[in-house]
Amino acid sequence: MLRLPSFLLAVGLLGLGTAPMARADASTDTGYAVGAQYDTTHVYVQPADFDRFVASFVATFGGSTSKQGVFQVTPTPSKTMSQLVLTPAGTISVFGFKTPVPYPFGVERTGYLVTDMDAAVASAVKHGATRLVETFPDPIGRDTLIQWPGGVNMQLYWHTQTPHYPALATVPENRVYLTADAADAFIGDWVGYAHGKVVSDDRAAPGVEVGKPGTTYRRVRIASGYGKLVVLVTDGKLPWPYGHDMTGYEVKDLAATLAKAKAAGSTVLDGPYVAGGRKAALLQFPGGYIAEVHQQVAP
Repeated sequence: MLRLPSFLLAVGLLGLGTAPMARADASTDTGYAVGAQYDTTHVYVQPADFDRFVASFVATFGGSTSKQGVFQVTPTPSKTMSQLVLTPAGTISVFGFKTPVPYPFGVERTGYLVTDMDAAVASAVKHGATRLVETFPDPIGRDTLIQWPGGVNMQLYWHTQTPHYPALATVPENRVYLTADAADAFIGDWVGYAHGKVVSDDRAAPGVEVGKPGTTYRRVRIASGYGKLVVLVTDGKLPWPYGHDMTGYEVKDLAATLAKAKAAGSTVLDGPYVAGGRKAALLQFPGGYIAEVHQQVAP
């Protein structure tokens, strides 16, 4: 369950270069987004699995890590191991709580860096989000957790000093599984908040993409300043592990990536299969984190 509170990114910034960041006016074109390299999937693992997971993820995708530490990243008392992992395919925040995880932390899937916390939160609420926790300070900025229609939970965070991460080679995909009851509401709210664009809306996408070969489902791909997001609209009757994959990582060579992943202790749970313009598979990393990994292919 990869989702770390990006507020925890505070930890990740230790040892990484920063420069003064003004409380920038939000861009009306990006909906307060800073850039896809600052989108972090939050991954929660047991402390005993922490190092194995981080090593496996880096061995699979390359990249670097921040210095590992133990911190309080919630507004109420707690302690967690924390580390930021920056790869060419996407950034993750890893948490290994040594204490019980205070509610509502642990439910957020992604952390997004914003240019102005108060304005971003106000905009999110205006566009249909609910605050799960009111904005609170962390050692290097401010954070909040919000929920969109359908129970899609995210973190917004802001830093007093701007982090400077290298641009990504490929932009990861936030994978949101919803039923028809909530899909249109979420899509409308997210596009409005993020100033996003619906890239495609395929109402007969191949069901093999959600573990149901021989069927079809609705797939909506959205692009914005926050990166890529795909809404997978199903009846909710999904075979394991579909629905547990919250992020999809694009790579240049899927076969080579899967070989690296398996050598580093990961398991291929499904695939590879070819559909929807990509060759894809589902991976489970040490510690339990499940992700989709794909390579673009000709239609």
